[in-house]
Order: sequence, then structure tokens, then C-alpha cells
Amino acid sequence: MRLVANSGRGVLPPCPGPSGVRDFHRQLPGYAPTPLREAPRIAARAGVGRVLVKDEADRLGLPAFKVLGASWAVYRALLDHLGVPLGLSFDALAARLAGRGLVLTTATDGNHGRAVAHVARRLGLAAHIFVPAGTSPARIEAIEGEGASCQVVAGDYDDAVAVAATAGAGGIVVSDTSWPGYETIPGYVIEGYATILDEVEEAIDAGVEDAVGGGVDTVLVPIGVGALAAAVAQWFRCRGREVRLIGVEPDGAHCALASIEAGGIVEVPGPHTSIMAGLNCGRPSPVAWPWLSGGFNLFTAIDDEHAEAGMRALAAEGTVSGETGAAAAGALLAFGGEALGLAPDATVLVLSTEGATDPRLYAEIVGT
Repeated sequence: MRLVANSGRGVLPPCPGPSGVRDFHRQLPGYAPTPLREAPRIAARAGVGRVLVKDEADRLGLPAFKVLGASWAVYRALLDHLGVPLGLSFDALAARLAGRGLVLTTATDGNHGRAVAHVARRLGLAAHIFVPAGTSPARIEAIEGEGASCQVVAGDYDDAVAVAATAGAGGIVVSDTSWPGYETIPGYVIEGYATILDEVEEAIDAGVEDAVGGGVDTVLVPIGVGALAAAVAQWFRCRGREVRLIGVEPDGAHCALASIEAGGIVEVPGPHTSIMAGLNCGRPSPVAWPWLSGGFNLFTAIDDEHAEAGMRALAAEGTVSGETGAAAAGALLAFGGEALGLAPDATVLVLSTEGATDPRLYAEIVGT
């Protein structure tokens, strides 16, 4: 268990202009804001005034938030590929793509790949997804259930990324991490996650569970390659709001924390074996990194047992959260508000990023 303060926050990149991403998501079948719930038991245990949990267990028919970034990135990438300006509807895009034989490709630890496959199916496209060795059968079956082909790569997530980056001509790589010469589409993924924060603020303004409204003081964000964290930093920093941002990673795959300590991007070598599968990443995305280094206040790393404790604590509050999804809650409970520099009356937003994506493992840990 580790905690590192970002004492020398870097210079933030220029803020992006309006994207229209929330309006895009509203047009997708099944769109609805996900719940924002009070978690009074977690707040009491952590020694803070209020905890709000953004529950991403059911997002556009999938059990994780990733489809927000994947859908927007696929849409924007295909518009770029066709040379069509922004504004074409999702259904009209599907009609334009008929018979073109395009294949969407990506690497994943589970949720992003399933999301890309899901969007491909809705557009009538094929998808080929690369996963690292050790990916659970449940996650592979879920990807294949979307009609995609799935290939296991010897090695870890970063090895799967390397293979996907060079996979077959005629395909479009839709990755949520970046590398030199491949920055645009991962930037679209980051943009897509803004819908989460827009919904959070909308719910707080309306009053959560009849509670008194009020701003968020602190946000705990799970970090894999950093796309979601970058979106959170963009949202608050580009609005001039000094909300305390805390990143959460697994011990052994704490690439953002290690990079902060080193003063620049470094790799944490694998194998990365945490049960927090979606966070088992050895290197931050270069596109996300400036937002992490310039926007976050603290970086933490936790053991699997703390993620499991987060799962059980969220279940007691009525939120189903998988091993990756419960990392933020697990970190809040593991360190406590005082160690994280939070005031006793702080309002803390916890992002629960997935549901029970591996139902068998969830039942083993939570007991139901």
C-alpha cells in the first residue's frame, strides 16, 4: 500500500473545445444517466462528511463505463476515415458503412474490448480483440458474445497493445492508450468519458437521494493507462476548480505513481497479476499523462485485499462493483480520509467503474 503526493504538478495542456459528446450519447439506444448514490457507511468508516458513488454497473447495456469512450472514439474515427464532418447520426453512419468490410481492432483487459466489439456490432462491423494471457474466461466469453473474434496474446496487457497496434491492414485500431504517431483516437476516448462528469454534476444540482446538494471536494479515480483520469482532470481543471483528485492503482502495476516519482513516464514491468484486471497496465498513455501529472494531487497503490474490501463495502451500500470497479472505494477505506488529506466534512466522489464483470469471482469475494 503506497501513497505519493504530486508535489510538483506539471503544466496542463490546452483545454479542449466543446465536443457535443453528451448529445451524441443521448442518441444511442438505451442511454440513461447511471445512478449517483449516497454511501453513508463508507463515509463514516473513512471519516469524511459524505461519499457519493457513481455506479457504472449498467451503461448502455454493458457492465462498465468503457462504452462511453469506445462509442465516441469509434464514431469520431469512422467519420475521420470517411472524411465526413461531425454531426452525422449514429444510425446514418451505420448506413454509410454497409458493405465496406471494415474491422475494428483493440487490446483489452476486458471492458474496453467488449465495448469496442459492442459498438462494432451495432454498426454492422467486425471486431478483432486481443487480450493478455490470464484474462478470465468470463471476460473472453463476453467479448465473443458481442460477435467479435478474440485472440489471447502471450504476455501482459502492454504486449497485447503492441500486437493490436500492428494487426492487419484494412482495420481501424481503437485503443484507449497511445504511442508515438497514434494519439488522436485515444484522445477521443478521453473526450467520451466527459459524459460521466456531466451526469454527476447534473445529479448533484438536482439533489442526490433528496440530500442537500453541494459541490464535490475530492474525487477518487482508478487509473489503468489513465484515460478516465485524464477526463476527470480535464473536467475540473478546465473549469478552474481545485477539486482534490486522487488516483488509485494496484500494487505492482502502479505506473502513474511510479512515473510521478520519476518525473516522467516510466514502465512498471510485469507480470501484472492483480485481480483489478482493468488496471493491470505497465505504462501510462502519453496522451493522458500531461493531465495526470498536471491535474492530480495524490497517487495511491493498494493490494487486492483492499479492492475486495471495497467490493464488499459497496455491496452493503447497494452497489454491485467488480474487482477493478471497487478500487477507488477500497483506497478510500484503506487509507482513510485523514491520510488522504481530507477534511472531516469533505464530500468525496468515488467512481465505481464496473459491475460484476466476472460473476463467479464476484460471488466468491462478496458472498452473493
